[in-house]
Amino acid sequence: MASIEAQPLDTAIPFGVQVTGVTSAALDDESVRAELRHLLQEKGVIVCKDIEQTSAMQVKLSEVFGPLKEHPVYQVQRADRDALPGVIVIASGPGSCIVEIDGKPLVTWQPWHFDHAYNDEMMYAAVLRSIKIAKDGGRTAFACGVQIYNDMDPAIRAKAEEMNVLYNLDLRYDRQRFGLPDHFRLVKQHDNTLSEENENGPCAVHPAVWTRPSGEKVFHMCAYGCRGLEGDRSDEAFARLEEVWKEAERVMKVYYHEWEPGDMVVWDNTRVLHEATGSNPDEPREIHRTTIKGPLCHGWWEKPVEEAVIA
Repeated sequence: MASIEAQPLDTAIPFGVQVTGVTSAALDDESVRAELRHLLQEKGVIVCKDIEQTSAMQVKLSEVFGPLKEHPVYQVQRADRDALPGVIVIASGPGSCIVEIDGKPLVTWQPWHFDHAYNDEMMYAAVLRSIKIAKDGGRTAFACGVQIYNDMDPAIRAKAEEMNVLYNLDLRYDRQRFGLPDHFRLVKQHDNTLSEENENGPCAVHPAVWTRPSGEKVFHMCAYGCRGLEGDRSDEAFARLEEVWKEAERVMKVYYHEWEPGDMVVWDNTRVLHEATGSNPDEPREIHRTTIKGPLCHGWWEKPVEEAVIA
């Protein structure tokens, strides 16, 4: 019988586990698959070490947690649109966005977020595999919404529990109303027009706090792509959102993953926020990510104004 070994990622944080022994043969064993599913449910993030670095293995690991889900945005680059549905490519290149934080230029930087916030159906989980590891930067950060919720000031947490947050595909940083780091500067916008085309596009709605089947409350909100609150896009709404987000950032305990050859990282997108910390624009960086479908996708589309009035 195959077996895997698990240990905490970091004793200072209450989530995450590092696993060794994940091989293709091990994934054929249902007891191993069940253990991995349990670990993801309990710990939120799994770092697999010394795992075979192939697309086939990434897909096989991903399918332990659910079927692959086609990415909802057609323009997003795929590893192989026909052979590998649900596997997307995140890479630096001539058209990449460049930002500057504390005077340091960074490429492939993304602020704290959960994936598919702009869609009513989030993905359940994802697996990342680093194809080209940057020597200067390139870490991926994770924070657990259960821990954030539990540690927030109760008065501000109560405000978060009342919030249904709007998101769409306009992801331009110069349109982001809160949540950017201090000493942030946009150096070069993305060369694609996807965000501009979605400036007034439809908004998905997601609660800032939701309850897991286990009964745990999860803080699950971000500033990236945020367009306000359901029924309220006023300055006052953004001020309320910013207050809640600053409290979340104040208490979050972060795991920063330093990529090494042989790594694959799995995370529960309905529980965990993540951030791409960026890397040197002069270095190539490429990540492949699988998109995994699941039942805990709790968003809905914002009603058009005329429909909301009639309802």
